[in-house]
Parts: sequence; structure tokens; C-alpha cells
Amino acid sequence: MVGGRIYFALVVALSCWEMALALKCHCDICTVETNYTCETDGFCFTSTSLNRKTGALIHAYSCLESVDANIWCGVGSDDDDAMTKYFDEEGNPFIVACCRQDFCRNVQHITSHTLISVEDPESGDSIWFVSGTWETALIIGIPLAVGIVLVMIFLSVRHQKRRRMINRRVVDMEHNMDSADIPILGHNGVGAACLRDIIEMTTSGSGSGLPLLVQRSIARQIQLMDIIGKGRFGEVWRGRWRGENVAVKIFSSREERSWFREAEIYQTVMLRHDNILGFIAADNKDNGTWTQLWLVTDYHENGSLFDFLNRTTVDSTTMVRMALSIATGLAHLHMEILGTQGKPAIAHRDLKSKNVLVKANRTCAIGDLGLAVRYDATVDTVDIALNHRVGTKRYMAPEVLDETINTSHFDSFKRADVYALGLVYWEIARRCNMGGIIDEYQLPFYDVVPSDPSIEEMRKVVCVDRQRPSIPNRWQSYETLRAMSQLMKECWYANAAARLTALRIKKTLANLDAPEDVKI
Repeated sequence: MVGGRIYFALVVALSCWEMALALKCHCDICTVETNYTCETDGFCFTSTSLNRKTGALIHAYSCLESVDANIWCGVGSDDDDAMTKYFDEEGNPFIVACCRQDFCRNVQHITSHTLISVEDPESGDSIWFVSGTWETALIIGIPLAVGIVLVMIFLSVRHQKRRRMINRRVVDMEHNMDSADIPILGHNGVGAACLRDIIEMTTSGSGSGLPLLVQRSIARQIQLMDIIGKGRFGEVWRGRWRGENVAVKIFSSREERSWFREAEIYQTVMLRHDNILGFIAADNKDNGTWTQLWLVTDYHENGSLFDFLNRTTVDSTTMVRMALSIATGLAHLHMEILGTQGKPAIAHRDLKSKNVLVKANRTCAIGDLGLAVRYDATVDTVDIALNHRVGTKRYMAPEVLDETINTSHFDSFKRADVYALGLVYWEIARRCNMGGIIDEYQLPFYDVVPSDPSIEEMRKVVCVDRQRPSIPNRWQSYETLRAMSQLMKECWYANAAARLTALRIKKTLANLDAPEDVKI
């Protein structure tokens, strides 16, 4: 009897003790009468889910009985920080957290201090639960800051590397020059002589521009006045140097190869010629943010042939003079001069009206040698520079457009130049005032291709349809225009081997009589 009473008392005491130890939890589904709390012998249960359509975080918290703990809390549910990841039937991920302390889990704890990655069962991608403000800022800001620092370091290293490369190339140019033949000028060594006298005095007419030591300081001596042109390479400025106008071609840093190649070609021995744009210097200048690549040449106020023909008409004498001067310059480029001070044969590869300059006396000079190639007769190879640029599509010869040109045979490049020369002659002839009739200026193939034609469009017109610029019938009524039109046709042959040479064109034009009986 006494034993039964003791047992009963123990049971009651144990029940009271268990009731006293009942776990109290927050409960969002409970009523206000219970102050949104609940009691359980199991766990406090908290979940945070992500609505993938709206991006909203949804929080829930309540009591969880012990029998359900193994289902929702998983392994480690006895730990206060145990968390388990799930996906509901709509594919929305959610996190479950269980703990065994009064009010030990609430929404603030989950959202402010938890960064959990869950894996999407369909795509396998990781989805990050990120809540709170300063944690989010850190998570986003730290990688962004590190990325910015890395980019700045990369740009700085590349800038320094480019400067070293440019300086090294300039030094290479200097070493390639025969210093014994080039006197070094001091700061005041040139006096008041004009640019042509300076160059001829210091280079013995070799065509290499100013001495390299002078070239490497010229960028700091030139005052840029106004911009006179723009292109894919950069900008062209009119500058003042020692009281005279010069043209300054400023290349963008991504066109370094074109700058170096053009300077290299211009400094070819024996290249200087009245009908080749006069080269003065190549230099680089650091403006604080990027390195400017300068090419300094003679300045011609009439600008390019393209600009000149757009605003001015020509008579037959001027037309022949222009055509002859271009052919003379091209023949000099193509010619190989043998000897210790000889000149290799050079092909232009981008001959067009925008790359021909008009001098004060209405003769022309060929410029922009950035794509030029040289022929090395000693080893019978063509020196083609590594350059991402290509020629102007509108002026490309048929064999260039259909990629049948033999790049190992130097004459192929010369013949492509002659084809482009014929197109330039067509542009000049249209602006010739004969009998009071003048055609408006147009680019070749203006009537069959858009303003910026693609290779495919030009290939169809030139190679497939075999079209050439139209020659007006009225040209046949004038001897000079008739002779010019015949020259054009002989430059345009689809068979490159049948085209005239630049020297043959020069001789034909030299013997051409203008209507005024003026022999050119």
C-alpha cells in the first residue's frame, strides 16, 4: 500500500516535472490568446522558403512534436544550429531549423545571420539564401571590390608592358638605321631651315625622315592645332613644328601594329619621292592615361583626293596631272632599286582616294602605308606584317575578294594595286569638266552596293556579276576622257596578269595630250 502511494506520487511528480520542462516556441499559426506561442516536448521549428517566381522570402515558425523530428529536422536535430534543406512540390527551396531552447529560433535569427546554399534538383545550380542588409552588402561588395582591383592591376600592367614594347620597337628602329650616315642634331642644330631642307640635310635623301634621336623627342615639340581627319586607326591633326605646318597621325593603342608597320615602311631607304607622302618622324607620347602613337608627315592643305573631289571639279589638264602623279608614285613604290642603298619593291594594298593627298600644285602623293608589303629579293619572300586590318572592301581586286590571290607571289599584290588605281581614276574622271557637263562625286560601285559593303556583297558584284563602274558614253567624245576610260578598263581586267603595270600607265599618261594641246 505504501509502495503504491510512493509510485503514484512519483508519476505525478514526473508529470509535473515534464510539464514544467515543456519547450516554449514562437508560433505564427497560433492565436493572440496564446501570445503567438506554443509548447511542445519536441523542438522549436523554423523554416525559410524562397518563392522562385517572385523572389520573396517566406518565414514560418511553430512547435514540432518529437515524433516528427526525424522527418523534418534530419540528422543532427539535437544541435541548436541544425539545419536541413528541402524543396516543395512547386520546386521552391526552403530551409528547416530545429532547436531545443525556449524561443531559440525565430525569423530574425534566420534572416539576419544565415547564408545557406541549396542545390536545385533539376538544374543542379546552387541557390543562395541571403538576407539582411550589411551581410548582403558585404557578399556583393567584397567580390566586386576585388574584381575592380584586379582589373586596375591588369590595365596598369598592360599599359606598362605596352610602353616598354613601344620603346623597345623604337630602339629597334634606331638600331636598324645606319648611324654612320645620319648626323645627330643637337637641340638647336636645325636652325631656321625648312622641313625639306632639314630632312635632306640629315638623311642624304634616303627617305628615312629625321634622325631617330630627333624623332624620339618631336612629340613634345609639336603644338596640335586642329583635327583634320578621323579613321579607324585614330585621328589626324594639323600641328605646328618650328614655324611650319605638319600632319600628325595619332593612332589608338589597339592600332600599334599599323603605326609600327607604317613607320617601318616610311623609313625604307630610298623611299622618299615627290609623289609619296613625306615622312618626318614617328614618336610616342604618354598623355597620362594612355600612350599616343604619333606619325608625323608633310601637311597638305588640300587634304585627301576624296575631300578635294567632293568640293572641287578639275579640267582635263589637272585630271591628267593628278592621274600621272599617282601612277608615278605607285611605280616608285612597286620598283625595286638594286645596290647597297637600294630599295625593296613595295605594294600598297589599300590604295583609294582617301589615302591619296592633293598637293598645292594639284599633283598627288600616296600616303597611309600601314598595310604595305615588301619583297625581299635576296630570299624571294614577301614581307607581310601581322596586322588585323584588311584593305578597303570597295577597292578590293576580284582575286582578293574570292581569296584566289597568290600571297607568296609579290606581283599579285602589285596587280591588286593597279585594279584599285583604275577605280581612283574613275573618281577623278567623273569630276572632269568637259563641255560644261560635270558628274557629282561618287565612290566606285555607289549604285550597286551600300555605303559600307560587306565582302560578300562586293564579291557578288565584282566576281560573280563581273560589274565595273559605268563609263558614260559622252566620255568617248573627248580624247582625254576616252584615253582615261581605256586605261581604267585595262586596270580592271578580271585576269590579274592582263592588267597594265604602274610603269606602263605612267608612260601612257606622260604621252597623253590634253585638249588644250598641252603635253604632260
